[in-house]
Amino acid sequence: MDTEIITLPVIPTRGLVVYPLSTTQYDVSSKKAVIALTESIKKDQRVFMPATINVLEDEELESNLTKIGTVAEIKQAIRISDSEIRIIVEGLFRANTIRYTETESFMEAEVQEAELTNTDDNITISALKQAVKIAFVKNVQILPQYLRLSNDTVTMIRSCEDAGTLCDLVAEHAIVNLNYKMDILNELDIEKRLNMLLEYLNEEFIILNTEHDIGEKVKASMDENQREYYLKERLKAINDELGENMLGDSDLAEELDKYTEKVDELQLSEENEQKLKKEIEKLSKLPSISQEAGIIRSYLDACLALPWNTSTIDETDIAKIRNKLDSDHYGMKEVKERIIEAIAVKQLCKEKNNQMILCLAGPPGVGKTSIAKSIAEALGKSYARVALGGVHDESEIRGHRRTYLGAMQGRIMYAMTQAKTNNPLILLDEIDKLGNDFRGDPTSALLEVLDSEQNFSFYDHYIDMPFDLSQVLFVTTANNLSSIPAPLRDRMDIIELSSYTSEEKLNIAKKHLIKKQLKKNGLTSKNFKITDSALVDLIENYTREAGVRTLERYIAKLMRKAAVKIVSGEEKSVRISVKNIEDFLGARKFNRDEMNDKDEVGLATGLAWTAVGGVTLPVEVAVTSGSGKLILTGSLGDVMKESAQAAFTCVRTRAETLGIEKDFYKIYDFHIHVPEGATPKDGPSAGITIATAITSALTGRAVRRDIAMTGEITLRGRVLPIGGLKEKSLAAYRLGIRTVIIPKDNVPNLEEIDDTVKNEVKFVPVSTIDEVLDTALCSKKQTGKKHAKKEPKTEVLETRI
Repeated sequence: MDTEIITLPVIPTRGLVVYPLSTTQYDVSSKKAVIALTESIKKDQRVFMPATINVLEDEELESNLTKIGTVAEIKQAIRISDSEIRIIVEGLFRANTIRYTETESFMEAEVQEAELTNTDDNITISALKQAVKIAFVKNVQILPQYLRLSNDTVTMIRSCEDAGTLCDLVAEHAIVNLNYKMDILNELDIEKRLNMLLEYLNEEFIILNTEHDIGEKVKASMDENQREYYLKERLKAINDELGENMLGDSDLAEELDKYTEKVDELQLSEENEQKLKKEIEKLSKLPSISQEAGIIRSYLDACLALPWNTSTIDETDIAKIRNKLDSDHYGMKEVKERIIEAIAVKQLCKEKNNQMILCLAGPPGVGKTSIAKSIAEALGKSYARVALGGVHDESEIRGHRRTYLGAMQGRIMYAMTQAKTNNPLILLDEIDKLGNDFRGDPTSALLEVLDSEQNFSFYDHYIDMPFDLSQVLFVTTANNLSSIPAPLRDRMDIIELSSYTSEEKLNIAKKHLIKKQLKKNGLTSKNFKITDSALVDLIENYTREAGVRTLERYIAKLMRKAAVKIVSGEEKSVRISVKNIEDFLGARKFNRDEMNDKDEVGLATGLAWTAVGGVTLPVEVAVTSGSGKLILTGSLGDVMKESAQAAFTCVRTRAETLGIEKDFYKIYDFHIHVPEGATPKDGPSAGITIATAITSALTGRAVRRDIAMTGEITLRGRVLPIGGLKEKSLAAYRLGIRTVIIPKDNVPNLEEIDDTVKNEVKFVPVSTIDEVLDTALCSKKQTGKKHAKKEPKTEVLETRI
């Protein structure tokens, strides 16, 4: 009964035959075959793999492909270069070719499963099976150095009872001649296939045995000082004896010589050099089409591509370095000074262990990645970037062990190969976003990379030799330092980059962003202009961010709209000002009047830190007649809930001092709410803000609208220090607030704050809640706002924390 006709993409094999039920590795390099592979992966991952009859001719000519091929399933595909993909396939069944079809970009074939004959066991077939096994075992036992089969493979073949499968297994592992392999694949009669295989095994034995004898004679005739010529003489003797190249690899000797020459040029340590030469010697004894030969070639290529002794001369002129950094980036004084310091120290101290490992921490968009590239250019170093976001596998850092197909070097060694020097700048981007699971912990693997006491002999599992990373300048970036394990954080020199002020954003836009976008959008300074006041308007009323990414997108949007006007002939040049910016961008998204326009009872402004910079958050307090319930809403975390309870108790202890009824907590209910309830909020810095809002609501004294505050509170009214003061002060500055209450213990942190902010914002250090209330609350009570015992009244108030 005829089987179903199916249409499959065609991947011809050159120098290789794929058999049913076998797992084979093959490198796909031709353009059509790569496209056919892609089409197969999109569908059912099945391909038709005929063998190429003449390896010197075009493998995609129909006349050069075998009539019978193997339908195989793609198990794994790994891209090893821009034009080459390594695949692992499992053969499914033989198939007859009915018709080849050329599409626009690849070849397809209509195939039908081949019908085998003489499949039933009988006396003849049983005898042939036994003879094939005996011949196979004889070849393996007498010439193990040529076949190099594992014990598992030999056991599997000896225990195989199916005649067809036995032929395929023996042909795959014990037959070297490519034409013989194709004959076995094309033969559908099982009895004839067994006879053919038995004849080929005997011929192979004679050939391999003769080759073995020749090799022994050549070795005996050579002096010990001439052993390096052994491979070349051995191949020459084989060709002279047989009159042809049985391995089908005429340039193998030349390839081995090139490998040996490259190893000598690298001037490696004696141990490393001997290791690579052993791999070259192993390659010389393997058939070029074997899987192990391909693995050894990949390993040698990876090792020889590493910059073992290639370095660049770093720039040492401090003035040039400073000018380059200043021209590329505005601000970032601490980063630039740290680089200048490192160059100065390096000129005075020549010791190798003086390695600098920087970690640039800050919100997105503040220039962490771009400054790293600028540092490399300023120092004259090669540059390579390693993206660590989402990496979970430890082998991505240390490399894979060469115990399975698809093993490769780790990202660190790959970056060194890209850099082509042993003293580059390597950027480890998003180090705080590394993960860990059952495949290992990449952060632990990085401990060796970033430790100057260990990385002079970094050990990659794939390279399997120590490599010196002590001359590398490592720069890492992170948004959130708290997610980096302490041992890893301890190995880095951390420089925190805070949010930009409006003045900094204005300068960055004028010096960098506008020039960059003019070039990208095909405009010039003659046909597109934007005024400084329009830029300030854009910064204040269209973007509210820590960095400048959104600002750059809006500048690009303005230029695209200007390009439309210029190309359509409406305008010859476009000038953006405060008056016409809404015509291009629409209504303003933010307003500077977000700060309340008057002092209100219960309204306090708090400050909070986030991974993208400082922010202000509103808090609402409602006081109603009731029985003393305290309700907390607004998606508050456990820490903020505890802060609210502590603030409430603190106010109770000061009721008499503040002029509040002694039993107010028995006759009123209190509802504390932070708006934008869908957004989670947590952190130990809202205590004094909540206490101020509660006190204001109970006393009727309004909170000054131009004051923001941050600090935690104790039950006794002590104000505790907080973190993130730099970011929080910037948030207050952006909102237009010019007085900020901070814990007294945070006064030393004022040195970190930008001069622009310090000149505009007054910082009031406090140590108790009494000082906070004296500063934040107005002296007069608003009429009807104080909650009397007899006539309680509800007030709903908004507070920014």
